[in-house]
Amino acid sequence: MSRPITIVEVGPRDGLQNEKAVLQPAVRAELVRRLEAAGARRIEAVSFVHPKYVPQMAGAEEVMAALPPEPGRSRIGLVLNGKGYDRALGTSVDEVNVAMSATDGFGLKNQGMGVDQQVSMLSDIVAGRANAAGQPGATPSLSATLSCVWGCPFDGEVSVGQVADLVGRIGALGVAEIALADTIGVADPWAVTRKVEAARKAAPDAVLRLHFHDTRNTGLANAYAGVEAGIDVLDASVGGIGGCPFAPGATGNTATEDLVYMLERAGFETGYDLDALIGVARWIGEKIGRPTPSALSRAGGWPR
Repeated sequence: MSRPITIVEVGPRDGLQNEKAVLQPAVRAELVRRLEAAGARRIEAVSFVHPKYVPQMAGAEEVMAALPPEPGRSRIGLVLNGKGYDRALGTSVDEVNVAMSATDGFGLKNQGMGVDQQVSMLSDIVAGRANAAGQPGATPSLSATLSCVWGCPFDGEVSVGQVADLVGRIGALGVAEIALADTIGVADPWAVTRKVEAARKAAPDAVLRLHFHDTRNTGLANAYAGVEAGIDVLDASVGGIGGCPFAPGATGNTATEDLVYMLERAGFETGYDLDALIGVARWIGEKIGRPTPSALSRAGGWPR
């Protein structure tokens, strides 16, 4: 097929944020470097959140300071609000990803804002970014991730209409890339198709990205449905580690190496070195004190 699929590696952020082990910034920076050596071109390296709430993400500035810019690599910083965005601007991040929620329940729990407040917050960030255009210093590119697209741990089911409405509002602000996230791993492939189609109609000028968790063993099936629906950008976490500390029962992400194996085996191009990626998964398992849950970190690739 030779169709390229971009896999955004989220292990250093979404992967580590829900682990019991709290790794030092130097170790997290080393994880980024190892992942980039294995082929990662876009990587969610840090999260600018208060360490009181997510101690695993403390020291974001230190992580970025240990990662000098490299051509062809893009390091992403996640933010929950304007304060986090200002922190991100003080570092060398190449992209800022604004986390939002499709529901009031999760939004209030995760960042203390309902849906309308989150849209207003994003609007302020977009306006400030526009005002900064042309000033000295590069302004990072901007994307938004919409959590709980397929279900919310507090509000329950999320309708296609809810998602389409919010994606349309985000797209109208001029955000170039919008990620749809299955934060608690409740999506099925057919629901993926429906919401991708609705989101594309709601924001036809935006690039859509998908973020799946394998909580209920549907991560790869949902990724397949997304690719079949024309999606070219997918998130994944090395080793399948991670989850959301504010979403009860939300376990690991779709594993990067499992996704790379499936796609490369089918003839898609990901740009990753599978053996090197498996090595990184095993290495981070040692650092967090447990084997990573991915299939490939146990079985290896094939053919040998």
